Amino acid sequence: MMYFGLIGYPVKHSVSPAMHNAAFEHLGIDAIYLAFEVKPNEVKEAVFGAKALGFKGLNVTIPHKEKVLEFVKPDVLAARIGAVNTIDLENMKGYNTDAYGALRALEINGVNFEGKNILIVGAGGAARAIAFALIEKSFVIVSNRTEQRGLKLVEDLRKYGKCLFIPYDELEKLEGKVDIVINATPLGMKGFESKLPLPQNLIRDVVVFDTVYNPMETELIKLAKKRGCKVVYGIDMLVYQGAKAFEIWTGRKAPIEVMKKAAIQNLL
Repeated sequence: MMYFGLIGYPVKHSVSPAMHNAAFEHLGIDAIYLAFEVKPNEVKEAVFGAKALGFKGLNVTIPHKEKVLEFVKPDVLAARIGAVNTIDLENMKGYNTDAYGALRALEINGVNFEGKNILIVGAGGAARAIAFALIEKSFVIVSNRTEQRGLKLVEDLRKYGKCLFIPYDELEKLEGKVDIVINATPLGMKGFESKLPLPQNLIRDVVVFDTVYNPMETELIKLAKKRGCKVVYGIDMLVYQGAKAFEIWTGRKAPIEVMKKAAIQNLL
């Protein structure tokens, strides 16, 4: 049997085990995927411990996506982003499948992001992945509660395209000036603070993409739907980033619909 896992803190909300185990079963692969709650000061031990135990691969979630860069060889995209969410433990190579997942989530929902003004709230691993996925085709505006972190992301992005930082307490000024808003913070996620990640006045005549998938109907998504905005659910990004990780680990084409069905059923 092959072993795979997820490390993060917390991870109780994750549906990744249900999603990947459904894919393994569907394709007849003798493997199991488990979730492990790993405290920030124990990331190195968790990664090398999993390798020592014979695990084939790991997914990495909040808040460890940047920390694990210290222990793996990132591919070009993961190095550029500065965050890893998928590790092939056999060769200690790190990947970022969040960027792929975000683009696919937008594409399958018919969202045209080329030449658009896009606000990304957050500056952690998910925000960095999404920003780098979009920067060459869109104008990216970054906002984050910790300004230093947000400014660092903008500085990194400017090597590849046009972007701007706006302080979190000045977001209201963007009313009518953005086409797509993306929440890349954990606000609204099960186990985190249940509040809107951005001012209500921005949720009008825009596409709203919430990377939070548990619950599927976050307060942000509910408000966006109520106001007639097109919405993109975090579950789509989760499924496609997971599918890409699955393919990296197994070399097999991921059963997308099976994975999505399992993920949604696990949320209900």
